Amino acid sequence: MDWNLIRSFLAVAEQGTLAGAADHLGVSQPTLGRHIDALESALGLTLFTRGRHGMSLTEAGLSIVEDAKAMAAEADRLTLKAAGRALTVSGTVRITASEVVSAYVLPPILAALSVAEPDIQIELVPSNTVENLLSRDADIAVRMVRPVQNDVIARKTNDFGMGTYAHEDYLARHGTPATVEEFFEHRLVGMDRSGLIIDGMANLGIRAQRDFFAVRTDHQIAYFELVKAGSGIGFVAHFLAAGHPGLRRILPDVAIPALPIWLASHRELRTSQRIRRVMDFLYERIGALPLNDA
Repeated sequence: MDWNLIRSFLAVAEQGTLAGAADHLGVSQPTLGRHIDALESALGLTLFTRGRHGMSLTEAGLSIVEDAKAMAAEADRLTLKAAGRALTVSGTVRITASEVVSAYVLPPILAALSVAEPDIQIELVPSNTVENLLSRDADIAVRMVRPVQNDVIARKTNDFGMGTYAHEDYLARHGTPATVEEFFEHRLVGMDRSGLIIDGMANLGIRAQRDFFAVRTDHQIAYFELVKAGSGIGFVAHFLAAGHPGLRRILPDVAIPALPIWLASHRELRTSQRIRRVMDFLYERIGALPLNDA
């Protein structure tokens, strides 16, 4: 059976609409519709009911979902093994990293890589979500937490030193806090739905709530720009603050744990020369950066 039919079936089942599945797979809705029709014809089953709000699995469709997922897992495993046997240092390597790392850390490193290895093409995916290395959403992931999957290999390369910072214009208007108590009397820049900052403060024995923060965003680059623009006091990496003379460090004696930087890839890809070359290049260049210096 044509694997594309199974892939389209799973996408529609998971997304619930032809439009969502088409965006997910990068194909047109008419193509997906034809795939579903062809699969239903080949199996002699009605797999979906079409409604105003999308596509719902029938009982027959539900009965084959797990088998289709097993086929998808085998297809992913086959792709990984084939990629792992690539011997030439050429081709495409897909890297996912957080928004801040993608925007402020990786560009000069990837520019140097393009000079050293001109036959390697890079796809950079800025994302704060954990991309799935097992299904090849990415070949290499740069993460701030150590991966725990059994089939993923990881190497720690550096640490992001963190501190509390504010722009000098904000401090000129509101003064500089000298104690933690005064710190909480200021306008703080926090996160919206993410618990990253609140959880980090809790680990330091500081209880905080969402409404402690006068300005909130989960977008890392927007967060940094808000602090840089003088919206309030925020938690910023030393590496970023060092490039902006207007930022001043607040309460340097308050120790904020550094964020570890891990490089991760699927175990099957360790025999791919191009992926190993990119992994080693990132490891060396990121490791050499003064990311933990205040």
